[in-house]
Amino acid sequence: MKNKYDIIIVGAGPAGIFTALEITKLNKNLDVIIIDKGRNIEDRKCPERITGKCVKCNPCSITFGWSGAGAFSDGKLSLSPEVGGRILEYFSEDECKKLIKYCDNIYLKFGANKTVYGLNNEKIDKIKYESSKHNIKLVECPVRHLGTELAYDVLKKMYCHLLKNTNTDFSELTDVEEIMVKDGKVDGVKVKKNGKTEEIKGKYVVVAPGRGGAEWWSTQSKKLKLKTINNAVDIGVRVEVPNSIMDHLTKDLYEAKLVYYSDTFDNKVRTFCMNPGGVVSEEHYDDGTIAVVNGHSYSEKELRTENTNFAVLVSTSFTEPFDKPITYGKYIAELGNMLTGGGIMVQRLGDLLQGRRTDYSRLKKSTTIPTLKSAVPGDLSFVLPQRHLTSIVEALKAFDKVAPGLYSKNTLLYGVEAKFYSSKFETNNKFETKIRNLYTIGDGAGITRGLMQASTTGIVVARDISDKE
Repeated sequence: MKNKYDIIIVGAGPAGIFTALEITKLNKNLDVIIIDKGRNIEDRKCPERITGKCVKCNPCSITFGWSGAGAFSDGKLSLSPEVGGRILEYFSEDECKKLIKYCDNIYLKFGANKTVYGLNNEKIDKIKYESSKHNIKLVECPVRHLGTELAYDVLKKMYCHLLKNTNTDFSELTDVEEIMVKDGKVDGVKVKKNGKTEEIKGKYVVVAPGRGGAEWWSTQSKKLKLKTINNAVDIGVRVEVPNSIMDHLTKDLYEAKLVYYSDTFDNKVRTFCMNPGGVVSEEHYDDGTIAVVNGHSYSEKELRTENTNFAVLVSTSFTEPFDKPITYGKYIAELGNMLTGGGIMVQRLGDLLQGRRTDYSRLKKSTTIPTLKSAVPGDLSFVLPQRHLTSIVEALKAFDKVAPGLYSKNTLLYGVEAKFYSSKFETNNKFETKIRNLYTIGDGAGITRGLMQASTTGIVVARDISDKE
């Protein structure tokens, strides 16, 4: 790590990686450094995936490190501009499609799976038609699935390419303590590594912290007096059922994105991050002090399980004076952690509906075998607000119409799943803030919510920097 670079990228998720890939392609002589709180991709090891028990690594290898949280966990590339973020607010639909196509070709170049789900229009139209009978909207979106193991290979190839073939450095296990500004223009960053604090000067700084760094960036932005807008807060559970219940949807769609507005509160409830034959996983934030639930799946058939898991999230948009959506989500997650002694809670839907806690004896009776072995049986009604819990139950009852068997006593609910979207930052359409040469992109900037759109924001920033150079 030198003390001066042309471009400093904070965050080694898809947004940061694609910034580096594009800028080093357009300007081969520029010096680039990518800084991340986590480890390089070869050292990202999650003990839970081997032993089934989370040991609360700091930093969490699922959340931080090269390739980010989403790419390392599962790796779904949504090929529609309507899914995974807000880039349609910045560009025309045609421009968005071109950006997605461009990024998709880069993923393919580095070894992504060529199979795309969601292109069987006849089957999709049938599912969409059936869903509409029950006030359910199916959001159509072609998906290229990398899988946990293939995502690793693809992102490792990008890592090797950047470090071997370009003027790019990567600094792992490094905390960015401050964004330095001089005369209204970004001047570099102050970092802490191995207990030592130092300054790195940079002409351009691209902040792409991902979900794991969203709260950090929110704090930093207040110091820099950047304007923000509250994003929705998504809180809910991860549902796990046998493959037999979801196969007719996932076979052609891979990920069935269903939206329902709850009967009692009229809240938007959506399915998200569907993992056919996958496993439920645990990930940590705030240096391992907060545990939330997630899920991932594999590309190879022999690695798949007998279950499908997916998130059911309730979206809530708050108005002023509320300005802490991330803190709110973490507060709900902490309630669940409090009742489990620090881990993830699991409850059978049947027990929840009967107003009773799931205990180990009841869990053993479940015909759905939990894939997250460390999950602690409990009662989600002590954790989730009534508004959220009622909306989730009503949505599951509706979704049962298109996935019979979903609203079953043996359906497993894991909590809490919370998506920590940062507040959306005020930028121009090149994602540059009011501070000259300071850009912010990806999930941590509240602009995107998925791998593909995060990747496109990196391309946009790299091209803008190239034009300036």
